[in-house]
Amino acid sequence: MNYLDFEKPLSEIEGKAEELRALARANPQMTVEREAEALDRKADQLLRELYRTLTPWQKCLVARHPDRPHCKDYVEALFTDWTPLAGDRGFAEDAAVMGGLARFADAPVVVIGHEKGHDTRTRIERNFGMARPEGYRKAMRLMDLAHRFRLPVVTLVDTPGAYPGKGAEERGQAEAIARCTLKCLEIGVPLVAVIIGEGGSGGAVALASANRVAMLEHAIYSVISPEGCASILWKDAEKMKEAAEALRLTAQDLQKLGVIDRIVKEPLGGAQRGRAETIEAVGRAIELMLKDLVGKKPETLVRDRRQKFLDMGAKGLAA
Repeated sequence: MNYLDFEKPLSEIEGKAEELRALARANPQMTVEREAEALDRKADQLLRELYRTLTPWQKCLVARHPDRPHCKDYVEALFTDWTPLAGDRGFAEDAAVMGGLARFADAPVVVIGHEKGHDTRTRIERNFGMARPEGYRKAMRLMDLAHRFRLPVVTLVDTPGAYPGKGAEERGQAEAIARCTLKCLEIGVPLVAVIIGEGGSGGAVALASANRVAMLEHAIYSVISPEGCASILWKDAEKMKEAAEALRLTAQDLQKLGVIDRIVKEPLGGAQRGRAETIEAVGRAIELMLKDLVGKKPETLVRDRRQKFLDMGAKGLAA
């Protein structure tokens, strides 16, 4: 288990409980179960207290936890007949965005999502989930495919933001993000999105301009990262905690503002402590969102989706 900075007291208690059990395994004559169970109860109480009072910055840390389930985990668990499709038919394949055809609840869909990777090799290969222009152009290609064959689109968003490198900018990063966002608003099929970890900047919006947007309880979704915001406003990246407060990037704040439609509850201690339970909850949310949209006319889906985003400004001003 990887512990976050604010979980250090918890790591000490759980570590002591495990040490006692390790001693008992080495020496079966030792009776330590009562002491270990007392430590377990203390750890459970502390865990509840910590996660009941998470600050926006602590939620950022939880959303970035390396042990949270990533896009690939959801695809493997929730979808069948997965057929990945690669390349933007213009420049290259971008491993930071995965997409393809699959079945969800035995119905054909197109799935697109950011993938961060799970170890050093795959994180480098996936560019830590930061897509280049070709990743967004691949997403547009798949959305066109979905529109042509009347297939619902499911997107899974988990990115710090689009890749800001020189090559990406030379190949039209801003234009690719803008066109991908526009494509989301144009397709005449149901489009549902789930923010499963980080929803960073336009890199997230490009896949999340959907009819229905769900967000995991401890995920984040914002116009910029707290560190980037702090660097711009205060010229000091160390003020990221203040920036996280000001950005209103938590699921709870965003639901009040009308930016997202539903919050998917996470297990106690975050998705990283209950991966299977979290994936199952996301699957239920996707099913409910699609059920609400399937069967609607293409023009209705497009009109409602556009109106949803036009209304956000009014709701935000009212809040």
